[in-house]
Amino acid sequence: MTAPAAPRPDLAPQAHPQRWLILGVICLAQLTVLLDNTVLNVAIPSLTTELKASTADVQWMINAYSLVQSGLLLTAGSSADRYGRKKMLVVGLALFGIGSLAAGLAQSSGQLIAARAGMGIGGALLITTTLAVVVQIFDDSERVRAIGLWATVNSLGFAAGPLVGGVVLNHFWWGAIFLINIPVALIGLVAVVRLVPEFKNPSGERPDLLGALLSTIGMTAVVFAIISGPEHGWVSGRVVTTALIGVVVLAGFVLWELHIPYPMLDMHFFRNQKFIGAVAGAILVAFGMGGSLFLLTQHLQFVLGYGPLEAGLRTAPMALTVVALNLTGLGARLVRRMGTPATIAAGMSALAAGLVAVAVLGRDGYTGMLLGLVVMGAGISLAMPAMANAIMSAIPPAKAGVGAGVNGTLAEFGNGLGVAVLGAVLNIRFAALVPAAVGAASLPAALAAADGPGERAAIKDAFASGLEASQLVGAVAVLAGGLLAALLLRRAERTEAAAAERTEAAADGRESAGERTETEEEAAAGKPGTSA
Repeated sequence: MTAPAAPRPDLAPQAHPQRWLILGVICLAQLTVLLDNTVLNVAIPSLTTELKASTADVQWMINAYSLVQSGLLLTAGSSADRYGRKKMLVVGLALFGIGSLAAGLAQSSGQLIAARAGMGIGGALLITTTLAVVVQIFDDSERVRAIGLWATVNSLGFAAGPLVGGVVLNHFWWGAIFLINIPVALIGLVAVVRLVPEFKNPSGERPDLLGALLSTIGMTAVVFAIISGPEHGWVSGRVVTTALIGVVVLAGFVLWELHIPYPMLDMHFFRNQKFIGAVAGAILVAFGMGGSLFLLTQHLQFVLGYGPLEAGLRTAPMALTVVALNLTGLGARLVRRMGTPATIAAGMSALAAGLVAVAVLGRDGYTGMLLGLVVMGAGISLAMPAMANAIMSAIPPAKAGVGAGVNGTLAEFGNGLGVAVLGAVLNIRFAALVPAAVGAASLPAALAAADGPGERAAIKDAFASGLEASQLVGAVAVLAGGLLAALLLRRAERTEAAAAERTEAAADGRESAGERTETEEEAAAGKPGTSA
C-alpha cells in the first residue's frame, strides 16, 4: 500500500513562529491603504484653491482610488494565489509608495487623478493579499482572533482618515497627506521581504486572463454606478447605463467561469451553504455600517448643527468600540464558546439594536446617538471577524487570495447598497413630509425656500423623520440578514458533521470487514487436511 502523501505546507495553514510580528507589519500597510479612502475629503478646499480643481476634478480625485481598487479586488486576489502572495505584497507596497510620491508632488488635477488610480492598484493588491497571508500563517486556534485584529484595522482606517488628514493639513500643505505613506511603504517592503514566507497555489493553474478582464470591467462599472448615484440620480441615464453594462459583463464573467477548467473564481463555492451564509451576512453588515454612516453625518450636521470635523469626531465611538473589543479578543472567545452561527446572530442583532437606538434616541440629541453607536460597534466587532473567518474557511487555503477578494468585493457592494437603499428611503420619507409649497430637492434647498422659522422647523423635523425611517429599515434588513446567515451556517455545520459521521462509520465498517476477512483466512488455514 502506498503511504499517504504528507500535508503540503502551502496548502494546510500552520502557525508561523513570527506570525504576530508579520500581522503587525501587514496591518500597518493595510491601515495606510484604508486611510487613503477618506483622508482626501478634508483637503478638498485646498485642492480647489491650489490646483484650480473643478467639482468634477475633485470627485475624480476621490473616486479614482476607490474605483480602481474595487474593480481589481478579484483579479488581485487571483494573482496573489497564482504568482505568490509575498510577491504581490511587495508589488502592492511598491505601487502604493510610488503612487503616493506622485500624488504628493502632483502639479495638476490630471496628475493627481492618475496618481490616485496607481495607488488604487497597489491598494487592491494589499487588501486581498494581507487577509490571505493572515489565513495562511495562523492555525485554526488563533485565526479568528487574528482576523478580528485585521478587521479592527479596517474600522480604524475608515474612521481615522478625516482626523489624520485634518491634523496633517493644520501643519503642512495638502501633498503631505500622501507623502506620509512613503515611510510606511518602505518599512513594509523591508519587513515583508525579511519576514513573510511565500505562498502560492501549487496546482499550476493557467491564468484566467479573460475572467480577470471581465471581472475588472464589470466591478468597475457597478461601483462607478454606485458612486455616481447620489449625485446624478439613481434613475439617470448615466447611472442606469453604467449599472446595466456592469451587470451584463458580470453575468458574462459568471458564464465564462462556469465553462473553463481553471476559473479565477470557482462558482461552485456558491453551492456551499457555509459560504452563502457568510456572504449574506457580510453584505448586510457592510449595508448597515455604510448606510448608517452616510445618514449619521447628515443627521449630525443638518439636524444637530455640528460642523464637519465635529461630526467626524462624534462618529468615532463606533470605531473605537470595535477596536477596543477586538483588541481584547472578545469575538474570538465567543466564537470558540458559542460557535460561528450564534456569534454572527448576536453581532448582527446588536448592530440592528444600535441602528434602532440611533433612530429613536438620537433624533433630538447626541446622547442617545452615542449609546446607539457603541452598541453598533459591539455588534460589528462580533459579526465582522466571524463572517470573514467563515468565508475564508469555506474556501481552500490555496484559493485564499480569491477568498479575500470576494470578502473585499462584498464590503464594497454592501456599502454602496446601504447608501443607495437607505438614502432612497430618506428621500421618499422627506418628500412626503415636507411642505408642498417648499419642495424637497434637498434639505439645504428646502430650508432656503422656507418662509419663516416655523416652516424651517417643520422641514428639519421632516428630515429627522426621514432619517429615523431609513435607520429603522436598515435595522430590519440587518437583523433579518443576520438570522438568515446564522441559519445557513448552522445548517452547513450540521451537514458537515453528518458527512463526517458517515465517513467515519464507513471507515469503521471497512476496518471491521478487514478484520473478519483476516479471521476467516486464519480459520481456513487451520482446518484439518489442508496442506502447508
